[in-house]
Amino acid sequence: MTDESALTNSLTDVPGFRVGHAHRVGGGALTGVTVVLAPEGGAVAGVDVRGGGPGTRETDALDPRNLVQRVDAVTLTGGSAFGLDAAGGVMAWLEEQGRGFRVGPEPGQVVPVVPTAALFDLGRGGDWRARPDAALGRAAVAAATEGPVAQGNVGAGTGAVVGGLKGGIGTASVRLPSGVTLGALVAVNAVGSAVDPVTGELYAIRFGRPGEFPDLRAEPSSPPADGPSLNTTLAVVATDTTLTKAQAHKLAGVAHDGLARALRPIHLLSDGDTVFALASGARPLPVPEGTAGSGAGAFAVHVEAGVLNELYAAAADTVTRAIGHAVLAAESVGEFSSFRDKCTNKPNCG
Repeated sequence: MTDESALTNSLTDVPGFRVGHAHRVGGGALTGVTVVLAPEGGAVAGVDVRGGGPGTRETDALDPRNLVQRVDAVTLTGGSAFGLDAAGGVMAWLEEQGRGFRVGPEPGQVVPVVPTAALFDLGRGGDWRARPDAALGRAAVAAATEGPVAQGNVGAGTGAVVGGLKGGIGTASVRLPSGVTLGALVAVNAVGSAVDPVTGELYAIRFGRPGEFPDLRAEPSSPPADGPSLNTTLAVVATDTTLTKAQAHKLAGVAHDGLARALRPIHLLSDGDTVFALASGARPLPVPEGTAGSGAGAFAVHVEAGVLNELYAAAADTVTRAIGHAVLAAESVGEFSSFRDKCTNKPNCG
């Protein structure tokens, strides 16, 4: 039995990673930024972009063929492509800490590597020009902590919606039998729905751990008829094991299955769905009992593949669970009602 008693069901259960949120609400603003800060020395990273309308920055640096091996942080931001400016504030903060890719002999001669992805929330607070900037990005990374992660209407999830309901930030984690820890954080902002139209249940709760999700049902909602449905769901999965850049890319790709289980439809032309994967390398990739010293060759490859498959499958499940927590934690804002406020099976709706 794997001991998960100390876990908070947050991405920050993965040792060394920190999460920070910053947001603006009111005065026409309803948007924010979330930063996943890697441990000192950075993390190996991969990315998989599947939505038809992505807004990203520095994702090409993660290609296994390219030079940079580690990233310093990942930024998730509202504001569509305008919000990518938030990464500048994250970079400035990291530069002040002396963190980044060394490009000169002096300690401060660094270029922080901060892959960033944006979701569409423009105008949801009333002011089309209220969007994240470098100052908000700096505030988010400066607020990063190793404690339990705030969920719902925070950070990049502040202005998020999902299928006509209020979306937001959600997180979940798991410790595998091998001792490897994996966590996921998702900013849920999808054209598709998180609610089964037949049962009124969240798709995600079918993948929950025992007792993780309440028995709630709600009436399905449709996006407002006025204006286009422009969205994007963003996710970060992190682990403490050792991965290559290619393996991290595969981790990000399989984690997309977690989106597809919890949000339907997904990966549309109006979405920019993007998943990042981070590996700190704090612990080696586990070797199954009885296979140590098996040597090189095909058998060793199969052994490693089996270990990775366990990690990849857990990533998809954990992303799905994080989406469930995001929708349950979200609170109604303006025309966007929360799932809990739409709940129909009283008295479970509390």
